[in-house]
Amino acid sequence: MDKTKKEKYSLIKRSILPVSLMGAGLLLNHSALEKQWQEKIRNHVGNDYYNDIDDYLPYLPILQMYGADILGVEAKNHWFDQSKNLFIANGVTAVITYVLKRTTSKTRPEGSEHSFPSGHTSFAFTNAAVLSKEFEDSSPVFAYSGYAFAATTGAFRVVNNKHWVSDVLFGAGLGIFVTEMVYYFEPFKYFNPFIETEGVTLVPQFDSDSYGVYFSYAF
Repeated sequence: MDKTKKEKYSLIKRSILPVSLMGAGLLLNHSALEKQWQEKIRNHVGNDYYNDIDDYLPYLPILQMYGADILGVEAKNHWFDQSKNLFIANGVTAVITYVLKRTTSKTRPEGSEHSFPSGHTSFAFTNAAVLSKEFEDSSPVFAYSGYAFAATTGAFRVVNNKHWVSDVLFGAGLGIFVTEMVYYFEPFKYFNPFIETEGVTLVPQFDSDSYGVYFSYAF
């Protein structure tokens, strides 16, 4: 099998999981089953239960990636290329998520609008997928650990009564699928003004309320 065919086969293989998740989300969408699940979950945790941990967990895979870069863990790409792929993947995912939210106009479990798909979940799984792509060869356990935070994000979106199960499943699949496409096609592959710069690290830092940049230079 030549290189091109091998890469296409790998892409198809890697697309099975995200496409399956999106398919499951579509099948469950507006179903009586997911409404039953939602009712049971809320009855179990209490109808007044809410935990805002899902507002913070999606950022952890990003912090993991740049933290590993600072510590010198071997990655697939230069830190600028990581940032570029992260930005593109999140941008594409955000646009698709936004369009679907507005066109489907699905009502959330708690009554507000724009439920499908879950933006928190698609964002979290995009970040986790970028982390996995960068470190799956050098540190597999670390690479896939981001999915634990992403899955927990999705779970709390349901537990907090913000999303249905179908919203979360589709969002998870979407985030992974878009990231796979970005790493396969590698847009702006040769754009990296820092590739020849030794010892310089610029890492974006942000949370729900603020944004900043971490800069380091090794003499």
